[in-house]
Amino acid sequence: MKSGPRTHRPSPISLLTATALTGALTGTLLALPAPASAATVTISAVQGSTRKSPYSGQQVTVSGIVTAIRTTGSSRGYWIQDPVGDGNPATSDAIFAYAGSASITTKVGNKITVRGTVSEYYPGGSSAGGQSLTELTSPQIQSTASTGNPLPAPFVLDAASIPAAYTNSGNLESQTLAPSTYALDRFESLEGMRVQVDNARVVGASNTYNELFVTAKPAENPSPRGGTVYGSYTSQNTGRVKVMPLTGTFPAADVGDVLGGSTAGPLDYDNFGGYTLQATTLGTLTDNNLARETTRAQNAGELAVATYNVENLDPTDPQSKFDRLAAGIVTSLSSPDIVALEEIQDNNGPTDNGVVAADQTYTKLINAITAAGGPTYAYRQINPVNDSDGGEPGGNIRVGFLYNPARVGFTDRPGGTSTNAVSVVDNGGTAALSYSPGRINPTNSAWNSSRKPLAGEFTFQGKTVFVIANHFNSKGGDQPLYARVQPPTRSSETQRAQQATQVNGFVKQLLAVQPSARVVVLGDLNDYEFSGTLSTLTSGTGLTDLPVTLPAEERYTYVYQGNSQVLDHILTSPALSSYDYDIVHTNAEFTDQASDHDPQIVRLVP
Repeated sequence: MKSGPRTHRPSPISLLTATALTGALTGTLLALPAPASAATVTISAVQGSTRKSPYSGQQVTVSGIVTAIRTTGSSRGYWIQDPVGDGNPATSDAIFAYAGSASITTKVGNKITVRGTVSEYYPGGSSAGGQSLTELTSPQIQSTASTGNPLPAPFVLDAASIPAAYTNSGNLESQTLAPSTYALDRFESLEGMRVQVDNARVVGASNTYNELFVTAKPAENPSPRGGTVYGSYTSQNTGRVKVMPLTGTFPAADVGDVLGGSTAGPLDYDNFGGYTLQATTLGTLTDNNLARETTRAQNAGELAVATYNVENLDPTDPQSKFDRLAAGIVTSLSSPDIVALEEIQDNNGPTDNGVVAADQTYTKLINAITAAGGPTYAYRQINPVNDSDGGEPGGNIRVGFLYNPARVGFTDRPGGTSTNAVSVVDNGGTAALSYSPGRINPTNSAWNSSRKPLAGEFTFQGKTVFVIANHFNSKGGDQPLYARVQPPTRSSETQRAQQATQVNGFVKQLLAVQPSARVVVLGDLNDYEFSGTLSTLTSGTGLTDLPVTLPAEERYTYVYQGNSQVLDHILTSPALSSYDYDIVHTNAEFTDQASDHDPQIVRLVP
């Protein structure tokens, strides 16, 4: 689950009249003809007590102190704040002046008067469902009253100032802000203003876009390793704040590290995390020395089955990635007997030239595992139809199995292809697969532009175990948690529900033939343990979703926008009631990752 490149502009324009346009609409905010005069108003009046300005589309003149300047990227400009304000907690006393490509001639600390057009800008476009940013476009500085002024004191974000309730329901744009009642309203009421978090614990590691997430509420759903656990659709972890530096060196921070002292700057908003502290002062990083986990080796009588999303692995990746993934399998997972892999790409990765074979990808990974001291694994998989399974264009990602033939047997039954559906065979009350490996109903519309699940028939110490590897469709297209209409639309759930229904039906077929069948369903399901997807998958099967068996604070395999959450799962049938399950935290909490997912493992006594 990866986000796209961080670009702030261009984006659709929300409230500009046709007569204001000076050229063809290209998606950028276009300059407007400046009248001889514009209404002189306060910044707080421009911001108003709702999310959209009452002056939107109008020319105004405002005054304030320049608190920060952004000189790089596609959203160049500066923030100005009224040092006095209007005393109304629902109205922000600051605003961003979007300079575009124009020269920025002012400095921090200058008290200026600015004329510009009030606009509502939707980062990522209005259709993405996020909130708007009230700003001044085509700003023209009319005068500088003084220089070197002290900056307004920042508003302190903490457990006392951020409400426990995340948001009201309905269209937030039509509602008067209630900053003492809802966290999203609190943040919106501070849009553009200087804010501060003190001794902030990192809950989302630094990434390549120079951003990290901290919590202003250290006691809010903490994990034992320093994160903030996402446990339900109604528990949004209101203390999460994204931090990006406007100046200085960006720290390489892992989850659990602390930005000691104060981190302060204007509160911005974007479509890659919502409200963002653009830090002009960054706290000093204290390394919590978070260690990567390892799990114990299986005993002689235990079958160890793992799942690992290896994040678009292909032979063009550096050898170091293969080596790190191999070390994770050998050391962190203690060389499982079976590993279900997600996001194995074809032999030339994103080159879109019709290649679908992935034998070189598997071989390179297996060789790296052997070099790391692990067993010489064998693999089983089925090549997809070219460009039909989603993911990175040209990459042809698929699921597949590694298994240790010294410990596990694989029952090969030929005939399984990219489009042939595997079925359940009744051998006098004993279940078997018609094809092994075989894909579950691969031509069903549930799998359009998505990975098809792979069923394999394994034997361990004379007992048959059916393993079904999955990679359900992503959350792409869902509205963000901080959407302007609440609750946000999660449109991607529709297809995952269809996919869960397909796998559910196949498991029921196995159990109808043989109620004692040993079945493991696992993989990146791209949904939470409390989601409808998992309810649909388990309904009427007796499957146990193993993440739910852990304490709530330990349920996470992925960290997204500061939320530690479950996306990857292992589920077992009733016949596999003796198990030892572990999520092995080796990637998701770290700025230096071999993959963006944590692997997990179950040791079974079949």
